[in-house]
Amino acid sequence: MGIFSRLSWFFKRQWKQYLIGVIALILVAICNVIPPRIIGDIVDAVSKRNMTMHFLVTNMVVLFIVAIVQYLLRFLWQKMIYGSSYVLERDLRSRLFRHFMRMDTTFYQKWRTGDLMAHATNDIDAVRDVAGPGILTLADSLITGTSMILAMGLLIDWKLTGLAVLPLLLLAVMANVLGKKIHSAFKNSQAAFSSINNKTQESVVGIKVLKALGQEKEDEADFDKYVDENIKANKRSYRLDALFDPLTTIIMGLSYTVTIIFGGLAVLNQRITIGQLVSFITYMAELMWPMYAVGSLFNLLERGSASYDRISELLAEKSSLVKPEHVFTTVPNGTLNFEIDKFSYPDDEAVALENIHFKLGAGQTLGIVGPTGGGKSTIISLLMRDFDHYDGDIKVGKIDIRKYDINSYLDTIGYVPQTNFLFSTDVRDNVRFADIKATQKQVEEASYVADLDGDIADMNDGYDTQVGELGVSLSGGQKQRLAIARAVLSDPKLLILDDSLSAVDSKTERNIEQRIAKNRKNGTTIIAASRLSSVENADQIIVVDHGNVVEQGTHQELLKTPGWYADTFNLQERNAELEGRLNNER
Repeated sequence: MGIFSRLSWFFKRQWKQYLIGVIALILVAICNVIPPRIIGDIVDAVSKRNMTMHFLVTNMVVLFIVAIVQYLLRFLWQKMIYGSSYVLERDLRSRLFRHFMRMDTTFYQKWRTGDLMAHATNDIDAVRDVAGPGILTLADSLITGTSMILAMGLLIDWKLTGLAVLPLLLLAVMANVLGKKIHSAFKNSQAAFSSINNKTQESVVGIKVLKALGQEKEDEADFDKYVDENIKANKRSYRLDALFDPLTTIIMGLSYTVTIIFGGLAVLNQRITIGQLVSFITYMAELMWPMYAVGSLFNLLERGSASYDRISELLAEKSSLVKPEHVFTTVPNGTLNFEIDKFSYPDDEAVALENIHFKLGAGQTLGIVGPTGGGKSTIISLLMRDFDHYDGDIKVGKIDIRKYDINSYLDTIGYVPQTNFLFSTDVRDNVRFADIKATQKQVEEASYVADLDGDIADMNDGYDTQVGELGVSLSGGQKQRLAIARAVLSDPKLLILDDSLSAVDSKTERNIEQRIAKNRKNGTTIIAASRLSSVENADQIIVVDHGNVVEQGTHQELLKTPGWYADTFNLQERNAELEGRLNNER
C-alpha cells in the first residue's frame, strides 16, 4: 500500500475527482444490496404461496430502476477515476521528458536509450494502473465487501455472518507473505523488459552493420537470450501472482461450507427463513468479486510500486553541470579564453586534457588538429558545456561560461558534430530546425553555404524530399552538409565544426570553406579536422596529442617547424596528388 502514500501528491491534487468517483462506487454498492433482498422476498413469497402479480411487477420495476441507476453511476466513476489516472500518466511523461532535456552527457553515458524508453512507456503505464484500476479495485472491493457484510449481518443474521467471514481473514496473512516477493519479482521483470528494449534499439540502429558483417543469425540468437530472460522473470512474477486466485477460491469455499452448514441449521431452527438463506448466499456470491480483486489489486500495486521506484530513481539523477548563484542571461560576446589546466572524464582517473591554453578573438578562426584520440573532441565538449568540472576556466568576454545561463550560452553556438542527427522529416525542416520560422530564402542561402543546393535541386521533391529516419535516404556527405546548413542558418556567434567535412571530397570542402568564410566575416569559427587542408586558412592552429598542445601557430609557421603537423600535411598532400594522377589515368 506504500505506493498510494508515494502518489499522495497526485491524489491531493485530484481529490475532488476521486471523491466523486468513490461516492459513485458507494452508491453502486448500495444498489447491489437491493437485488439479493428482492430475490429473497420473492423466494419467501413463493414458498408461502402468497405471490401476487402486483408484488412481482413492483419488484421487477424496482430491479429495472436499480439497473439504470447503476449504469449511470458506473459511467460516472469510470470518468472520474480512470480519467484522473490518465492525468497522472500525462504528468509523469512530461516530467520524465523535461528531465531528459535537462540532463547532461554523463547521464546519457550511464543510462541506455532502451532503458529510458522502458521507463517512459512500460513503467509509466504500470503506475497509471495504480491510479486507475488500482484505486477502483481497492475502493470497490472495500465498499462492496463492507456493504455485503453489513447487509448479511443487519438484514439477515450477524452470528451466521461472523462465522462465514472468519475464513476471509486468511487473505490478510496470504497478502503479507506474498507481497514482498511479488514486488521483487515485478522489479526484476521490468528490468528484463528494459534489457529487451536496449537490445532491440541497438540492433535496429545497427542493422546495416549487422547485415554487412553477416551477423544476423548471431544477433537473433543473442536477442533470444534476452527474450528468454524476460520470460523467465515474468514467469516468476506471474507464478507468485497466480497463487492468489486458487487460495482465494479455497478460502471462499470454506466460507460457503460454513454458510451451508450453519445456515441450514438456522433455517431448521427457524432463526431465518429459506428466502433469507437464499439472500445470504447471494450476498456471499457478491463477496466473490472483492475477494478475487485482492489478488488483482496486489498485482497492480506491486507492479506499480516497482515501476515507480524505477521512475523515482531516474528522476533523482542530478545534472553535474554547475549552477551558479548569479546567472548571466546576457548574450556571450568577446574574446574566447580557453585556460584548462587539467580535465578528466567522470569516473575516469586518466587525464584527458592538460595545460590547454589559447585565445580566440571575435571573428577569428581556430583549427584544432592532431592524431585520433588526441583530445580534439574533448576540447569541443568542454566548449559545449557537456562537462563543467575541470581545473581552470573557459571565458567569453571575461565571464566564465559556467556562469552563463546554459540556454543563453548554447543559443550563440552553431555545432556540427562528427555524427550528424537528422529528423524524420523533409530537407527544409531539417535545415531550419534551429529556427522553424526561417523563410525559404534563408533556407536556400544556408544550403548554398553548405554547397548542398545543387544536390537538393537534383532531388525529385527538392526541399520537400523526405530524408527518412536518421537521414537514411541521404549519403554521408549530404548528411554532413545538411547539418552544416542547419548550423549556418542560426547565424551563431561561434560556429564549431567537429570533423564535419570528412565525408566530402576536396573540391566540395574548398567550396564550403570559402562560402563559410564569406558568410561569416564577423563570426568566430572553430574547426576540428583530420584533413589538414580544412584548417589551412585558420588564424591559428593548435595540434593536440595525448591531451596536450604539442604545436601551435599558423599554417605557414607550422609547416616551417619539424613536427606532426608538417609531416602529416606533406603526407596528405602526396596522397592527394597520387589520387589525382590515378583518377586522370582512368
